[in-house]
Amino acid sequence: MTDARVAVVTGAAQGLGRAVADRLVQGGFRVCYVDVNAEKLDAIEHGAHAMTAVADVSDPQAVAEVVEAVLSRWGKIEVLVNNAGIRYETPLEAISLEEWNRVLAVNLTGTFLFSQAVLPQMRRQRWGRIIIMSSYGGQAGPLTSGAHYCASKAGQLALMKVLARMSAQDGVTVNAVAPAAIHTPEMDRIDPEKLARMVASIPVGRVGEPEEVAELVWFLASEAAGYITGATFDINGGLLMR
Repeated sequence: MTDARVAVVTGAAQGLGRAVADRLVQGGFRVCYVDVNAEKLDAIEHGAHAMTAVADVSDPQAVAEVVEAVLSRWGKIEVLVNNAGIRYETPLEAISLEEWNRVLAVNLTGTFLFSQAVLPQMRRQRWGRIIIMSSYGGQAGPLTSGAHYCASKAGQLALMKVLARMSAQDGVTVNAVAPAAIHTPEMDRIDPEKLARMVASIPVGRVGEPEEVAELVWFLASEAAGYITGATFDINGGLLMR
């Protein structure tokens, strides 16, 4: 068993997930980068501090295999960052049941499955951090995303509170991060005019960078965050103030 902390980050092949996983590696963590995109995972350097796993987070068997592989290699899992997600801008009237189910399966069910899979190990070792990447959309409704995305992100916040309350006595904290308007590849899909209006509405006058979110996740994964659980951390440039 390694003395370094061990983390699993889902949706880690690019964007926010990649920034978070890289930050944890830089901080001395052993990190399993999980993503459904095998090609992008192949571009990640495999060293003593990193491993990759191709998995659809909505597939229970795939989730179990990732957890087993990490435990087999490093003997423990202490941090889980539930970042994997998909987003569509489909208007409510045009959302098919298939698309609705797929968004909730990845964003919400995937968070449930991975959290459920790592909790027993975290409880046995009496130390763990589960961090759920939610969204401004799950709090205040869409900036650009569809109803299914917003519903899945709101569901993550409710699930976070359940997990936090049930695991706090076992030394496991569970928190959520709710970004908005972060400069990731997903932003390239947004209509330029819509994006310009969105940026104009942000009080700090710019979009956020993945590395800024990664620093917040780094703190929540650290020893210093042991008295924080069941909380949602906004990182949105002032779009939502509360």
